[in-house]
Amino acid sequence: MSEFHNPSLPLRIGCGAGFSGDRTDAASPVVQDLIDGLHTQGGSAVLIFETLAERTLALAQLARVADPLAGYEPLLLAYLRPVLANCLTHGIRIVSNFGAANPVAAAQAIAELARSLKVRAPRIAVVSGDDVRCHPEVLSLARSLPRPVVSANAYLGAQAIAQALNAGADIVVCGRVADPSLTLGPALAHFGWALDDWDALAGATMAGHLLECGAQVTGGYYADPGFKDLPDLAHVGFPIARIEADGSCTLSKPPGTGGRIDSHTVKEQLLYEIDNPAAYMTPDVVADITAARVTELGPDCVRLSGVQGHSRPTHLKVNLCHENGWFAEGEISYAGPRAEGRARLAADILRERLPLLKLRVDLIGVSSIWADDAGAVLAALPDAGHTDVRLRIAASHEDKAVAEQLLREVNALYTCGPAGGGGVRTGLRPRLGLVSCLLPQASVPSRFDMWQPAAIGETV
Repeated sequence: MSEFHNPSLPLRIGCGAGFSGDRTDAASPVVQDLIDGLHTQGGSAVLIFETLAERTLALAQLARVADPLAGYEPLLLAYLRPVLANCLTHGIRIVSNFGAANPVAAAQAIAELARSLKVRAPRIAVVSGDDVRCHPEVLSLARSLPRPVVSANAYLGAQAIAQALNAGADIVVCGRVADPSLTLGPALAHFGWALDDWDALAGATMAGHLLECGAQVTGGYYADPGFKDLPDLAHVGFPIARIEADGSCTLSKPPGTGGRIDSHTVKEQLLYEIDNPAAYMTPDVVADITAARVTELGPDCVRLSGVQGHSRPTHLKVNLCHENGWFAEGEISYAGPRAEGRARLAADILRERLPLLKLRVDLIGVSSIWADDAGAVLAALPDAGHTDVRLRIAASHEDKAVAEQLLREVNALYTCGPAGGGGVRTGLRPRLGLVSCLLPQASVPSRFDMWQPAAIGETV
């Protein structure tokens, strides 16, 4: 075992990002708090970055097709530049899924960043196994799809992360792993739990669930002015979990940062995206929070305990993304007397001029949040005389040229009427379809490798 494995000492894990596009300055206060904790409490510290979603990964795969050196988190360097030197100096491990579709290229970018910062070369582990496009069952499913598969990735668990940390990795770069596994992996390595210590695995998994979305648990997804007020959200702090040997955790945030951690914010995030509180399924364990206890220990300090665990699922979830034509959208604003009527007339004009497209029509601020592709909700709403309306029109089509017609027709509304339209914005992008399936865990092995520089001229 490496020096990271020390179950008698504390393990603190902080979150530096909760999604691709999160704030790039959020990790610095977290790292400083982790450093302070190492000085006063000892133990181990880890910084996680959760930057991957289903659509994000497919788009990363498209980026890699266009450029073999691309396909990892676009903000990778922006996230790491402010904190890499401090993490390496103080022994704070970094674990993330910012490898996306190209973890090896991400590792190379990190190594180059370290050189540019004139810090010691980090030991970077790359976790692989999630890309299952060549799996026989995936190939069979792909043949049934109408268009080519762009990506097929399994949600891996925490074991390879733990193995990499115990092998001495400073940084672990993953592709598609389950979000809570970014936290469970370090906990598994630090405490040396057995792989069937279900309650401990489940507790650390739920700690990961609280951390994975960044500032959501510190009030970002909780705030509702006049109803659920929070201080200084402009400088909201990101969460830190101290994980105990039994899998329980205590959640906090860096001092002096905005937002709040209390029983309410923790309970909301605990239930976020949970279909069945008695059976939250991950690749590592099935977590049961029906008997969990959320206890406020003090200001911005909340303990989660009592999570129970059951044996891990026999299968892994796999997402296949495939080409699905083109998506076009346009927006235009109408203001002043009869603005809503003019926006509705503009939509009618577009419907008549674009017979090959099934148009999605939204009046933003009037009717735009419903699953109303057919337009039934909007048609049933009478013109209420709104005087500030943003019309949005969207459509998809397998033929790019047909989809592009929408952009031209929205732009033409400037002078072809109705009166007073302005602020046109249009966009066109490839559309991806998503299909999910399950694969036996035993047929999707994961592993880690310590990254080595590619030879000159070698493709990453």
